[in-house]
Amino acid sequence: MKKEVVIIGAGLAGSEAAYQLAKRGIKVILKEMRPLKTTQAHKSNDFAELVCSNSLKAISKDSSSGLLKEELLKCDSMLIKAAYECQVPAGGALAVDRDKFSKIVTDIISNDKNITIINEEVTELPSTLSLIASGPLTSDDFANNIKSAFGGGLYFADAISPIISADSIDMSKGYFLGRYGKGGNDYFNLPLTEDEYNNFYDELINAKTTSFHDFEDINYFEGCMPIEVMAERGRKTLSFGPMKPVGLENPVTNERPYAVIQLRKENIEGTAFNIVGFQTKMLISEQKRVFGLIKGLENAEFLRYGSVHRNTYINSPTILNRYFQVKNRENLFFAGQITGLEGYVESIAGGLIASLQIYAYINNKPFYEFPINSALGALSRYVSGESDFSNIKNKKYVPSNFHFGLLPPLDEKIRDKKLKKIKLADRSLESISKFINENNL
Repeated sequence: MKKEVVIIGAGLAGSEAAYQLAKRGIKVILKEMRPLKTTQAHKSNDFAELVCSNSLKAISKDSSSGLLKEELLKCDSMLIKAAYECQVPAGGALAVDRDKFSKIVTDIISNDKNITIINEEVTELPSTLSLIASGPLTSDDFANNIKSAFGGGLYFADAISPIISADSIDMSKGYFLGRYGKGGNDYFNLPLTEDEYNNFYDELINAKTTSFHDFEDINYFEGCMPIEVMAERGRKTLSFGPMKPVGLENPVTNERPYAVIQLRKENIEGTAFNIVGFQTKMLISEQKRVFGLIKGLENAEFLRYGSVHRNTYINSPTILNRYFQVKNRENLFFAGQITGLEGYVESIAGGLIASLQIYAYINNKPFYEFPINSALGALSRYVSGESDFSNIKNKKYVPSNFHFGLLPPLDEKIRDKKLKKIKLADRSLESISKFINENNL
């Protein structure tokens, strides 16, 4: 078999897969439609652009995202290493300078002698050995052909937060502090009194929003829900959610505010901040007005407004096996968010898993069986519907992050939740290390 594969999409999954295959001597043809055709969410022409948050979530191994990162690092994930190269302060989370991150990935991919980059829009399903990693923002023509071939597609609505210029923030109205003091003074916090919170809530709940006639009835992904939609659940929902003040007491007065709005650095220089958890579909004029009611943001200059876009994914359990291979098309694989793996790190993981399976396929070797009690193994079984531990059987397939509930239970019962997660993480990392050694990866 010719040792060559076509990868469609140079996002997180496609870039990771291209790197993993190229370093193993496989010739990769990487097809990316930008800059010839862009999407409603992309802002640059670089690879692996982070279109929503700049955070890759928690680092600690007793968090699900932290465990997944640890496993990916053990598997030599290029993108996770790139993320640490351009890390910005974010407490216990791995947040990055998104422009630098994409630039690093683009440079590595562009300079690899085994990777040929072709800028064109793919609209038809490929007939040769290929990996479809076109992401949740797959173009309409290609998405429609995927739907036609595999019996329909699924969607959910995804929202992104505004980004504001640092020098337009009144820093005298807040204070730098990480929650519970973790990670130093990585976040800028704008405290609200109860009256200020209620006023903000009332204006938010009545703000005019953008209409989306083609997908208004689609569910929002819980982790990226517009703040005004979240607020509809009740007046105190935000104060127990993205505006929770616990662990953010004023370092001068030691008093806990009624609510807090957190700002996270967008870049290493600290010239831009993301409003944490404030995904929105408000009209631009309403974003200026409502966010301008917050003390410290009265004169905020928006570098990017919040918005909502449609995310496409396939009904993976009916289409894919646990090797990310199409069940009735052995030379076709999928990876990334289009498979229903939600989240940046999960997309990277999907690209890495699929690339290794393609490598095995090209070399006429058995597919790699990722350990069932590892995060990577759990994701493989989630997309194929083979998980015995997540209770997804016979239920509607929905996008999901990796979480500890996807892992088989421990042999011993442990009441302490933190200790239980540590035990699960230790077992997973031990399993993945053994797997890597046994397979010479």
